[in-house]
Amino acid sequence: MPLSLLALAAASFCIGTTEFVIMGLLPEVAADLGVSIPAAGHLVSGYALGVVVGAPIVAVITNGLPRKATLIALTCVFILGNVLCAIAPSYWLLMGARVVTAFCHGAYFGIGAVVASNLVAKNKRAQAVAMMFGGLTLANILGVPAGTALGQELGWRSTFWAVSLIGVAAVTALAVLVPSNIPNPKASIMREFRVLGKSQVMLAMGMSIMASASLFSLFTYIAPMLREVSGLEPHHVTWVLLLFGVGITIGNFLGGRLADWRLMSSINGIFISLIILLIWLHFALPVWQLAVAVIFLWGIADFAVVAPLQIRVVDTASDAPNMASTLNQAAFNIGNASGAWIGGMALTLGLSYDSLPLVSAALAAGGLGLCLISQSMPPHIEQTADPLPTP
Repeated sequence: MPLSLLALAAASFCIGTTEFVIMGLLPEVAADLGVSIPAAGHLVSGYALGVVVGAPIVAVITNGLPRKATLIALTCVFILGNVLCAIAPSYWLLMGARVVTAFCHGAYFGIGAVVASNLVAKNKRAQAVAMMFGGLTLANILGVPAGTALGQELGWRSTFWAVSLIGVAAVTALAVLVPSNIPNPKASIMREFRVLGKSQVMLAMGMSIMASASLFSLFTYIAPMLREVSGLEPHHVTWVLLLFGVGITIGNFLGGRLADWRLMSSINGIFISLIILLIWLHFALPVWQLAVAVIFLWGIADFAVVAPLQIRVVDTASDAPNMASTLNQAAFNIGNASGAWIGGMALTLGLSYDSLPLVSAALAAGGLGLCLISQSMPPHIEQTADPLPTP
């Protein structure tokens, strides 16, 4: 794997940290800006909305531009957004700064995935994409806990200053390590949008939405679920979340290797594994030791599907991969929001916390159904290599 992939991963680490660290700093932000904690929580929703709205806009603006320069420019916008977050004197200015930061999120991961897949041989494309997304998974293990601790000790603004400095290092790495001659044939905007109308592209994005909705319908409420059903103390829940972060990191790289072996078969198998694990979790929750073990395996399976789905979108939209790859990031964020809403509605309608794994399993089954429909329709893309690549 080329060193340029490490530069892509460094920037994705910064972006992932910025997206999720605000969740651990809500009390500090709310107290400093004089708003309620629920109002501060809207900063999370505002970011997700910025990703969904910004992804197609930035994709259109950057259509045909050099890929390296575009990635550097997006990372610079990210740094600017974090600086604005650090100095924002009011709630609404902070919200605006979060939206500015989010605008570069979808485009960076979308374009970065296409760039990563062009930096390696065809049979290693998914592993390259997984390497780039590895920065995002490491953000959950290292960046978010460290950023939360820093913000609690020195004030929440210090976290955004620290992420800005890491962003400067990431820009430097992109400038030095990423080659300038990455192919990017200019396509007309109408051609890009026509490709998005292809049934296979829509099915692939639908799978992304269902996979993400399955995750967030359960993960959003994992802390109260573990406390109420498994009987864990709050500080023990923190360690379970850290273990889950380790699981998604392992799953991210495992998914890349599986997708380079057999793409659609791997997506099928991962969805089936998710369904089995989530049903198992439903029964394991009362025994905290079993619950923790299943949650770790669930983390592996859940993030193993990310790189394969990104490659599937690029393959089905091969005539216009940049727009489709970018909009797939919006699809993941739509799944984030809808999954959290579905989980919340299930609880509002009277379902218990131990029923949420079954809700999550049903959403994963929906993703499996879309995958099977996609396989039954031409053209069917299946990558095959003789042996399964060894580590």
